[in-house]
Amino acid sequence: MENNQEFEIDPLKHDALYQGPDKFSPIPLSVSSPKINPIDKRLVKANAFETMQYQANQQIMMLKQQADLLIEQARLIEERLRVSQKIYEADLNFEPVIGTIYHVYEKKGKTLLSIVAPYEWGSNLPFDRHICSARLLADKSWELLK
Repeated sequence: MENNQEFEIDPLKHDALYQGPDKFSPIPLSVSSPKINPIDKRLVKANAFETMQYQANQQIMMLKQQADLLIEQARLIEERLRVSQKIYEADLNFEPVIGTIYHVYEKKGKTLLSIVAPYEWGSNLPFDRHICSARLLADKSWELLK
């Protein structure tokens, strides 16, 4: 124990709280010591928590936006399926070609699919009414045109 100087008690520091080697002191022991600023642990924790909360909220908002986009895309696919079902229930006298625009008409309660647009019939439309126009997509579903 005599060889170990770290455990010797310095009479000048005997009343101080810190009793270890000077180089590990948490407080400056001389005028030439570097300034040591104590940290406010509550402030550090509060800042860290606020930053973490902000980042988490940003990520949550981004995920909500992505979820809303996915829900909207699913809704559009469902709508396309409903439209496609209605069109395929119509009377088809030909095989529709992918990418072509077709027109759905109603005559005496029966729906028909035609390649002729309403404006191409002129004043004598042979149907009771024009229901919609749609394009056949590559997956054989129909995109409703506005």
